[in-house]
Amino acid sequence: MDNHLNRFLSLCFFLFITVAAIAQGMLWAPDGNSYYDAEGGAIVQFKLPSLEKTEFVSEKQLTPAGASASLEVEDMALSEDGGQLLVYTNSQRVWRYNTRGDYWVLNLKSNALRQLGKGLPAASLMFAKISPDGSQAAYVSEHNVYVENLANGSIKKLTDSKGLPKLINGTFDWVYEEEFFCRDGFRWSPDSKSIAYWQVDANKIRDFYMVNNTDSVYSRIIPVEYPKAGDPPSPARIGVVNVASGFTTWMQPPGDPQEHYIPRMEWTPDGREVILQQLNRKQNESRLFLCSPANGEARLIYQEQDDAWVATKGEWDDNMPGWDWVNGGKDFIWVSEKDGWRHIYLISRDGKKETLLTKGDHDMMSLSCIDEKHGLIYYQSSPPDKATQFYLYSVSLNGKGEPKMVSPAELPGTHLYYISPNGQYARYRFSNYFTRPVVSWVNLPNHVPLAGQKDVKQAYDASGKDKSRLEYFTVTTEEGITMDAWMAKPSDFDPTKKYPVVFQVYGEPAAATVKDSWQPYRDFLYAGDMAADGYINISIDNRGTPAPKGRAWRKAIYRNIGQANIRDQAMAAREILKAPYMDTSRVAVWGWSGGGSSTLNLMFQYPEIYKVGVAIAPVTSSLLYDNIYTERYMGLPQENMEDYEAGAALTYAKNLQGRLLLVHGTNDDNVHFQNSEMLVNELVKYNKQFQYMAYPGRSHGMREGEGTMMHLSTMATEFLRTHCPPGAR
Repeated sequence: MDNHLNRFLSLCFFLFITVAAIAQGMLWAPDGNSYYDAEGGAIVQFKLPSLEKTEFVSEKQLTPAGASASLEVEDMALSEDGGQLLVYTNSQRVWRYNTRGDYWVLNLKSNALRQLGKGLPAASLMFAKISPDGSQAAYVSEHNVYVENLANGSIKKLTDSKGLPKLINGTFDWVYEEEFFCRDGFRWSPDSKSIAYWQVDANKIRDFYMVNNTDSVYSRIIPVEYPKAGDPPSPARIGVVNVASGFTTWMQPPGDPQEHYIPRMEWTPDGREVILQQLNRKQNESRLFLCSPANGEARLIYQEQDDAWVATKGEWDDNMPGWDWVNGGKDFIWVSEKDGWRHIYLISRDGKKETLLTKGDHDMMSLSCIDEKHGLIYYQSSPPDKATQFYLYSVSLNGKGEPKMVSPAELPGTHLYYISPNGQYARYRFSNYFTRPVVSWVNLPNHVPLAGQKDVKQAYDASGKDKSRLEYFTVTTEEGITMDAWMAKPSDFDPTKKYPVVFQVYGEPAAATVKDSWQPYRDFLYAGDMAADGYINISIDNRGTPAPKGRAWRKAIYRNIGQANIRDQAMAAREILKAPYMDTSRVAVWGWSGGGSSTLNLMFQYPEIYKVGVAIAPVTSSLLYDNIYTERYMGLPQENMEDYEAGAALTYAKNLQGRLLLVHGTNDDNVHFQNSEMLVNELVKYNKQFQYMAYPGRSHGMREGEGTMMHLSTMATEFLRTHCPPGAR
């Protein structure tokens, strides 16, 4: 659930480092031989391979008439002919991301700069896109799709919410955004005559109410359309609206919309059909349909099933949204775990032919670039014996030959790439746990640094490993489960003494904590230096975390959240704590969100191991979380309620023996404050004493309110120091 907090919780040590870490607002030129970036109020162009910088758009060109300053460019896009620049600015947050704001169009020939959506509410536009022919722009405002003529500024409303506040056109409700990463909900047809879009009817979903008690002497109710586990999905459908007539034709894949999801949709390259992916409610059956924009008729072309769940594009594509067409639209790229590993397949447009591209016992984890000119696909993966490390690989589009590692094998760690559309250049970043990030530009596929760029291989210093206080290792439990882990020992470590131990835990399918990369925020919650204060800091990845160890590893947690992951963590801790320098009387655990859930279950189910815990924004029962995430990993509660009960922290609250700090934001729209309130009731019922902090008005990331993070860090640190005292004994 938590990788949707991306920018904030990446500081919490446990998320994958994404391409965004090195993209830094860059916009590639369509030919891939240069890129654009905002700089000093202007936009500059960097040509490759020389990286020569020239001004592309001046500060004056980006200054609206009558304004004293140029637009602050938060994002940008070029029209297909390169003659117009779309600028995004004045953004506002919608749930997790700033996806609502103002858009301006600069005509690069006439230098005319004008704002889109005049007359619509300020900062209300979402996902504006210039049509392929450059004559129009489309965008969403207040749950409706609009089109605007770029020549005369006339605006036409293409959809109608019919006065229903939660009939959503062109974007998504809370749960689609959170769990399928779906935000941009419409697509121009290649001929610019039609727009395909999602319509989500969240009016059929019950509201969950949050309360704002601090901004007024009277409370204010904040409703969120939030389907809990066990509730059917918001009905979603795909419409194709004719821009000229305003008439929508609805695509007609079979099945009850309240028992299915549509997480992905796109036009075919020739514009003759719309392709979509439909998942059943359990998300263990995926079907692909080609649909006629004229009459909505849907034709099944491809399907797959899984005993657990079918992975969706958001789990393996850095460049979502879109469909990955190749060979002039005759084929597309697909990813499946059906043979036990996550592999790339080439599927014919009619679904009748499929070719396995990435052979072998290794997982494709992220799609980086499709270089059709050279017949290659670049993707990120790891050898099975190095699951904590990430490398760039390439494989032929024709299915011949074996995957090749592109990253330098002699540099163990995490290799990240932002690859040009032509597959020739990449912004490259390398780090590992003892090497700070090194950024350079390289040619692909030979991985040679561009002229004047740093050669990472020459800059790499392997001796840093011996100087690091971190160590990576594996631990095998008495049940035969081998897990990756890292340990940070105290600065003045003396193996003849005993030290307190702090486990940092996540443990759910959304993220892994043990990555061989530079992570200066491993102990970010601690107000001080854990190593200097004399703590041993440890993190372990149990089965069910999204490590590149094959389907069986990742899906061992199916219907077992709160059970298998907790057992793995506890059994691994038991092995680790056998070391003579571990003080088993001073063992703490802490985590956020899913990690908060794991913290509670570890303390409640294994009180003999974990003596102190800090649980932040925990899910205390999967029944209280949203349906997409929960039913994907736990099944339907109507069919296996016993699994929900067996994995709920609420079930075991009566077992609390140690010291617990429970923390939650009262306006958490993700993991509702309700979770902690229900846990409080259970703890009170059994007279279990604990410390409790409810932050008024804070959301899941605790980003609101001056001083919040400092207060949280100070409180958690004092709690830890008091109940799990630092230092050797």
